Parts: sequence; structure tokens; C-alpha cells
Amino acid sequence: MPEVIFNGPAGRIEGRYNPSKTKGAPIAVILHPHPQFGGTMNNQIVYAMYYSFLERGFSCLRFNFRGVGRSQGSFDHGQGELSDAAAALDWAQAMNPDARACWIAGISFGAWIGMQLLMRRPEIEGFISVAAPANRFDFSFLAPCPSSGLFVHGSQDRVAPAKDVISVIEKVKTQKGIQLEHQIIDGANHFFENKVEDLMEVVDTYLDKRLGPKETTPLLGSAVES
Repeated sequence: MPEVIFNGPAGRIEGRYNPSKTKGAPIAVILHPHPQFGGTMNNQIVYAMYYSFLERGFSCLRFNFRGVGRSQGSFDHGQGELSDAAAALDWAQAMNPDARACWIAGISFGAWIGMQLLMRRPEIEGFISVAAPANRFDFSFLAPCPSSGLFVHGSQDRVAPAKDVISVIEKVKTQKGIQLEHQIIDGANHFFENKVEDLMEVVDTYLDKRLGPKETTPLLGSAVES
């Protein structure tokens, strides 16, 4: 899988990038969990969602926030990480100037960053937010949410309980034609231990509905990184 290094606000950013073979293909950027609690771009869920978009013909980028892996800088409590995500999207768009659309996906802390990026970048037409920590971070900026997307939570998530996300979704006003969906994975905790396949079944079903079925055979069994 191609390793890339690109410039970010705090120095270089380390990522993994797979371009689509189709001209004008959409872009997907995947954001990892909290950097101070072991979150990296090689998180199992980040990896699975990366390939789910790749198999649908997207040009896909995942990267390490500042201070993680070989990305320069240090943790900045969200503000700097949002700038990192914007720089990553800028880089992906520069690599794909004909891209017709963009999706953002994030896990936990990455979901919070992803939703903020969504509010700032009108070209983002869809999102996946997994285990969004609505009890720990303010999501009131979603007013109104400009794009349709999916929130997924585990029923046993004690780090970021599902009820807090449901409360956020109920309060968010959406623009005409925008739909927010919410799915709960029974028995799953915040990290979806032993439930990643169940999570990806929900994510894939949603992407099938929005984008159509996968274009290629599954790749998850090949070249899996640590």
C-alpha cells in the first residue's frame, strides 16, 4: 500500500493513499481515533473502512494526525487535528483535481473532527461517524448538518454512550433532502471488540444504498498491515 508524506500545518503528515483507476472518481478520507489513547491510521476499523471505500472505486487516504507515527507536531486537543484533516483533504484533491465528490469517515475522536470538517467543506457529500463521542465533545456546530450520513454506535459503549449521539441527532436540523441515519450494533463496546464484522456489515449496507455495490472483490484478506 503506497505510503505518502505531505505537508501539514505542523510539518509533514504520514499517510497511506490508493488512487482510483477511474478518472473523476470520488475521494474518501478516513480519520483515526484519539491520538492520546493509541489511535493511529492502522486502527482496525480505519483499515476496514478504507478498503470498503477503495472497493467502491474511491481514491482513498488515511493518515496519522500530528504527533502520531511519523507525522510531525504534537497533540492539539482538536484544533490542530482539524487543520491536519483539512490539509489531508486539500492534498487528496490536488492529487485528484477531477474528483466529483468527497466522503469523510471517522472513528471516535476522528468522527468529531470529521463532522467539523464536513461543516467547512461543502464538497463533502456523505459521512460515516463511528462511536462519535457526543458526551465528551460539543457537536452543536451541526446546525444544520449539510450532508446525509450514518452514525453507528455500540449498545455497550460506555466511553461514548449511544444515548448522547441520539440526543445530538434529534436536535440537529437538516437541510431539505438531508437524512441522518443511526444504527446501533448490539453488544458492541466503544472499540467494537469482536464486532468489527458486524459494524462493517452496517457500513457496507449503507454505502450500498448510497453508492451502489462494491466494484471489486474484497481486499481485506490481502496485505493486512499491523
